[in-house]
Amino acid sequence: MKQRPTQRACVVLQREEVDSRWETHRWSLIAVIPDTGGEPRTIEVDRGLRHRMHPGFELTLYQDEAEGYYLNASTDASSVFVSLRTDEATGDVYPFQATLSYNEAARWMDGGERVDRALAWPELAQWLGEWVEASYRPEPKRRQRPKSFEGKEGQLREKGDS
Repeated sequence: MKQRPTQRACVVLQREEVDSRWETHRWSLIAVIPDTGGEPRTIEVDRGLRHRMHPGFELTLYQDEAEGYYLNASTDASSVFVSLRTDEATGDVYPFQATLSYNEAARWMDGGERVDRALAWPELAQWLGEWVEASYRPEPKRRQRPKSFEGKEGQLREKGDS
């Protein structure tokens, strides 16, 4: 079986207390960092803030997602996209999956998933860019306008022109 390039990552979420009659707290993605190993754990508790680390996520590059990686790597700042789900029993949010593909993240959102993004750490962004440079080849245009639609200078012919 062919090895696929993979980086391990840790998702860091923040739980912030809020003063609202509809909710007591709000969860947000604050970072994706190199994997730290171990189990999910609280890393900071301070004035209504709780940070939770969720290690063990694999960011694997697949050839059929190359265009999505290209779209991510060609931005000013590459991102890691994380699908977040809510535990119905506790109301806590947890990361479900992570990707570097812009297209895959869009499909998750189309399917109703909550997807947040965090900046990729510099070495991850460089790794992604190098893979895209070596592996991505845009697909050729599949359909071209037939020559019968072009005029003498490449303009469209009006109906009735000969």
